[in-house]
Amino acid sequence: MEPNKSNHDNGPQMKKYILGVIVIVAGFLLLLSNTGFLNDYLRHVLFSWQMLLIGIGVISLFSSESRTPGTILILIGGVFILPRVFDLPFNVMHVFWPAILIGIGVLLLTKRMPRRPWQSHVPHLASQHFDEGYVHEENIFSGGKQRVIHQEFRGGHINCVFGGSELDLTQATLAEGVSELEVNTIFGGVTLIVPADWRIQLKMTSIMGGFSDKRAYIKESPDPSRILIIKGSTIFGGGEIKSY
Repeated sequence: MEPNKSNHDNGPQMKKYILGVIVIVAGFLLLLSNTGFLNDYLRHVLFSWQMLLIGIGVISLFSSESRTPGTILILIGGVFILPRVFDLPFNVMHVFWPAILIGIGVLLLTKRMPRRPWQSHVPHLASQHFDEGYVHEENIFSGGKQRVIHQEFRGGHINCVFGGSELDLTQATLAEGVSELEVNTIFGGVTLIVPADWRIQLKMTSIMGGFSDKRAYIKESPDPSRILIIKGSTIFGGGEIKSY
C-alpha cells in the first residue's frame, strides 16, 4: 500500500512556492540594501545566518516529515537573533538550552510517534518503523539502528535532533524508478550502508555540516533506472553513505 499521494505531492509543491516567495523577498531586500534604502542595522539583521536558519525552518514546516527539524531551526535562529534586535540584559546562551528543551518537549507532547511491538527496547525519545518499503524514523536526544532484510526499499524520512541513526540496506533491493529518502539532522548524524551498485543522487543543504558519499568502490548498477535521491538538510551535523 502506498502513502497518501495527495499529501506526498502537495508538500514539495508548497515548499517550492514558499521558497520562491522567500527568494523574491530576499531579492527585493537586497535591491533596497544595494540602493541605499535599507539602513545598515536592518541589513545586518535580515542578511544573517540566524535569518537563514529561520527561513529554512519556515520552508521545512510545509513538509510533515521535516516539521520537527524545521521547528528546531526556527527556535535556534530566533534565540540567536534576539541580541541583534533587542538590548538584552542577559547572555543569550543562558536561554538557548532551556529554549531548545522547551521546544523539544512541546514537540514530543504534540507529535504522535508511531511504534511497533518489537520496538520496546527503543528509547522513549526515538521512533522508527519500516512500512511497505518506507522507513520512518525520529530520533531526539537518542539514536536508532535498523537493518532492512529482503525487502524493496522505496525511501521515507529520517530526522535526527541531537541524535543519530544507522540504516543498513545492504540486504535490501532498490525499488524500480526513482525513490526519495529525506534526511534532516540538527546536531546529529546519519549513516547509510548501501550496496555498492546503488545509484544515489545527493540533494542536501548543509550549514556548518556535511553529507557525503564515502563508498570506497562504486560498482556499475545492473539497472540504471533505479535511483535513490537523498535530500534534506544537515545543520551542525552530518551524514555519510558507505558500503561493505
